[in-house]
Amino acid sequence: MTADGTEKEYVPTVPDMDSSTVGSNLEHEQDVEAGLDVHETKPDENDPNVVDWDGPDDPENPMNWTDNKKWLNVGILSVMTVVTPLGSSMFAPGIRGIMIQFHETSSTVATFLVSVYILGFAFGPLLVAPLSEIFGRRPLYMFGNLLFVVFSVGAALSNGIGMLMAFRLLMGLAGSVPVTIGSGSIADVMPVEKRGGAMAAWALGPLLGPCIGPIAGGYLIEAAGWRWVYWLIVILSGLLIPLSYFFLLETFAPIILEHKTLRLRKETGNPQLRSKLSGRLTPKEQFKHAIIRPMKLLLLTPIVTLMALYVAITYGILYLLITTFSFVYTEHYGFGEGDSGLTFLPAGLGMMLGVVGFGQLTDRMVKRNQAKGVAHRPEVRIAPAFTIPCGVALPIGLFIYGWTVEFGVHWIVPMLGVLIFSSGLMGIMFCAQNYLLDIYPLYAASTTAAMAVLRSLLGALLPLGGLEMYNALGLGWGNSLLGFISLALVPIPLVFFIFGERIRSRFNPQL
Repeated sequence: MTADGTEKEYVPTVPDMDSSTVGSNLEHEQDVEAGLDVHETKPDENDPNVVDWDGPDDPENPMNWTDNKKWLNVGILSVMTVVTPLGSSMFAPGIRGIMIQFHETSSTVATFLVSVYILGFAFGPLLVAPLSEIFGRRPLYMFGNLLFVVFSVGAALSNGIGMLMAFRLLMGLAGSVPVTIGSGSIADVMPVEKRGGAMAAWALGPLLGPCIGPIAGGYLIEAAGWRWVYWLIVILSGLLIPLSYFFLLETFAPIILEHKTLRLRKETGNPQLRSKLSGRLTPKEQFKHAIIRPMKLLLLTPIVTLMALYVAITYGILYLLITTFSFVYTEHYGFGEGDSGLTFLPAGLGMMLGVVGFGQLTDRMVKRNQAKGVAHRPEVRIAPAFTIPCGVALPIGLFIYGWTVEFGVHWIVPMLGVLIFSSGLMGIMFCAQNYLLDIYPLYAASTTAAMAVLRSLLGALLPLGGLEMYNALGLGWGNSLLGFISLALVPIPLVFFIFGERIRSRFNPQL
């Protein structure tokens, strides 16, 4: 409905897809996402007081935005997802200096000083995802980035290990915002055939940030001290505050229609106007529904559980490898504190190869099927041609890294192993994220939160026991053990590629 009272045809806020694309009834999903009580009658579509999109080409509908407008938003989100993960490991090359400055000798404390940031990434999504469904995406980005700057200042001014740990945890909580709801914003604006490329740009940050950070951090710490790592993060994230304020737009359809409703009430003087997507649930009830949704997805849907577990284990192994770089290349190969940051470069390069390779390939396959008139199936995202090579690359990379260090082979060879591992990791995470996003397009934020909880927990906790494992088994057999574990996970995407549609129809919890 518009200001003159004309009724308009309702256009969904999600891509037009075959019913098999989603894991539950589309109408039910849209009602829940909008906060409707699905046991009550929905608003009468013929009610003149119901505010809807102004036809199928309404420019306010995020799906109808111009490509420039869409990619500007995706670009800002992608920068955010690079900056906030920088805090996780950018100061890793200076851990030894920090321990000496604060008179701490425990290796567990040293490892946890890195990992505590990832705990924030684990628990932050459980709060961020439901809040974004109540207040919209944009306010969460704005306040999350502002708090991230404040907590980064606190970390820079820390005068003890405890204070530094506390502020790193808070940085992780605030920094989890773009990592959690970025996929939701992409699903809000991108049709399925363009989503892969956008997801690739966004998904690169959580993985690439921890790898490129120490490269700059190593030299920065050597030249100016570890505190300047946090001052640099403050500057980078501070620049995003005006950028996001002026250019980042709201993409969540229920919030956009609610704003439109408020505007029309003022223009028409009709207080009875209400949004087509307005919920009958109170904000408190809606929050209660939304806050348990990530855990229901994680615990009650085998596809989400196992794919999240696959990504979580490989992500935890990545962080375990990151914790070894600082001593492997300094003790075994004689790298200095500044040069040791360069040892993270192969992991970043491998991830970039994974993004370039799989971001375009999956979208190309979707477009090819659409051109043939074949209905899109989410299982296309986890085709064996993608997941099996990526899955096998993980153990191969681990075996190369572990045994070449064990036998003192030239440093370029273990770096090659890390590159192979990280490219496979990026492929697995990218395929899994897009697969789950295609199944639950309206629950993108909750699905990402479910994956982030498990992924970040293992990323934070696995390194705590990992160094003891290396001490007991050595780098060769220690990485071989991790390689065998990752090899055992390879069949998971294959099972879902074959039986995914059947499993989705059988395990379909009311979300």
